[in-house]
Amino acid sequence: MPDQPPDPSNDEDLSKRLERLRSNLDGPEGMVAEAQRDEQLRAERAHSKAGIAQAFRLSSEFIAGVVVGGGIGYAIDKYFETSPWGLIIFLLLGFAAAVLNVLRASGMVAESEMSLKTVQDHQNRSDKQDPNA
Repeated sequence: MPDQPPDPSNDEDLSKRLERLRSNLDGPEGMVAEAQRDEQLRAERAHSKAGIAQAFRLSSEFIAGVVVGGGIGYAIDKYFETSPWGLIIFLLLGFAAAVLNVLRASGMVAESEMSLKTVQDHQNRSDKQDPNA
């Protein structure tokens, strides 16, 4: 005879199953496992939100570079009547600047050290001039 599903009207069987469920949920192992699952879900959501924010930032950096380059090229063409060369050249320059900005923002290319050197040179000069500082 095949296994019959438990009879829902059987109070003793229902009580055993309910007690087993409570012990699984209320026991220390059940609480720890549930807390770990919750923490893992929170971490995954935070990681997902950070990735979406990074994607929006990078895409806006890219679009801004291309639009600004195209706008400058269009303005130069209108002012100097050099159509379409100003637009073509500055659109390409805007594209190159946009790619560079995206690479810098994503950490693929290091920031320029020129600004760092000027700050260090300025500090060195001020230290030599004022030995008490």
